[in-house]
Amino acid sequence: MPSHPYKDVVKKNIMSNDPIIPENAPFAPIVSSEHLASSDSWPLSEFEYGMIIAHHAFTRWMVRCMHAAGYADFSSLDVLVLHNVNHRNRQKRLVDICFVLHVEDQHTVNYSLKKLVKSSLVDREKKGKEIYYATTSKGQEACSKYREIREQCLTSAYRNLIKDGSDLSQTAALLRLMSGLYDQASRAATSL
Repeated sequence: MPSHPYKDVVKKNIMSNDPIIPENAPFAPIVSSEHLASSDSWPLSEFEYGMIIAHHAFTRWMVRCMHAAGYADFSSLDVLVLHNVNHRNRQKRLVDICFVLHVEDQHTVNYSLKKLVKSSLVDREKKGKEIYYATTSKGQEACSKYREIREQCLTSAYRNLIKDGSDLSQTAALLRLMSGLYDQASRAATSL
């Protein structure tokens, strides 16, 4: 059993032997899987739990924002793919979309592209052996409507909370750094 980071201030509940963290404790780490945390890795476990809830909140947001834009049957990956295809108004290949979105399973992105093509939000064009994707005018309108709703519901609240975006930029840099750490750990786990 991992050692609790505040073992000096933690008392045990007599009935259940669960830790009780007193009100004067500096703070209690919030983790989803205490059994995974070693005595020196509590911050990593807190970070992971933060990523879990942020991931679910972000995916829920994307789906609901797209629904509010008038497109109800799209997953969060469909929304990400649409915005990536629309980015910089350039045609993109499946492999490029997967690379930028950091998606390993190309078939999931391919399925999203098929849905977007069927919905007339994305067009496909074959050039030689490659297939290139671009947003249609309907797809560009969907992205614009998404942006309007994002401005109304999310960005306005963000501006009220954060006056300077430097903290958020530092967090984004940390997330990119941590994704590299998790990628390396994934490669190591695969070779076990």
